Amino acid sequence: MGAVAVHEESFGELLRAWRQRRRVSQLDLAIEADVSARHVSFLETGRARPSREMVMKLAEELEVPLRHRNRLLVAAGFAPVYPEREVRAPEMEVVRRALDRILAGHEPYPAVVVDAMWNLVAANSAAGMFMEGVPAELLAEPVNVMRLSLHPQAMGGRLLNLAEVRAHLLHQLRRQAEASGHGRLAELHDELASYTYPGVDLNVAHVPGPGDILVPLRIAAGDRVLSMFTTIATFGTPLDVTVSELAIETFWPGDEETAAAFGRA
Repeated sequence: MGAVAVHEESFGELLRAWRQRRRVSQLDLAIEADVSARHVSFLETGRARPSREMVMKLAEELEVPLRHRNRLLVAAGFAPVYPEREVRAPEMEVVRRALDRILAGHEPYPAVVVDAMWNLVAANSAAGMFMEGVPAELLAEPVNVMRLSLHPQAMGGRLLNLAEVRAHLLHQLRRQAEASGHGRLAELHDELASYTYPGVDLNVAHVPGPGDILVPLRIAAGDRVLSMFTTIATFGTPLDVTVSELAIETFWPGDEETAAAFGRA
């Protein structure tokens, strides 16, 4: 049996895909990159070859993630320029130190660090509440925070406003998959969307009231109901692929009763 040929995407194909993903015309991209629309067309069809500087400029204008900028460079015949280091690497000490300070400083409230796939990278001690009573298979490495949030045997079974939170998280995940071009995020979205919750109507549409500000997480915790909301922070000027994909999610009490419960804990 003969070998199966593997199609490697050309620079032009990758550029066109990112331009279309960003819903930008050739003319608009050309104006932003200070080149002619004809040149952009020639790059996409392979009739012209870009310089390394042009690859970097086009990727910047299209807000291509660093991981995919490396792919564009390689497809154009250049070496990748953005390193991808392990979080535990010696060079990443300054990043680890910042993450540790943020996680510790957010106590007694939960905080987690996740990667591009929402896999858990680090957490503070208060985040242990999300792991309580969760089956061992869901806590096997890598632990996925989105999966923990919606799985019926994890937080999905404890959320009192599941339909509302589920709709928000699935929308967020779908938008992230489209923007990043990360196929595994699309697979994760489809997995989470397939979860079933007997007795729960997932089609309930929440109409915000006059006093609503944020979508809360209303979590059943014994005889109490914890109300929380989250914020997400990223590093502002990353030049490393790993750092560019890290996100810090911090959980905050949504009412005085929740704040008091965490204070006592």
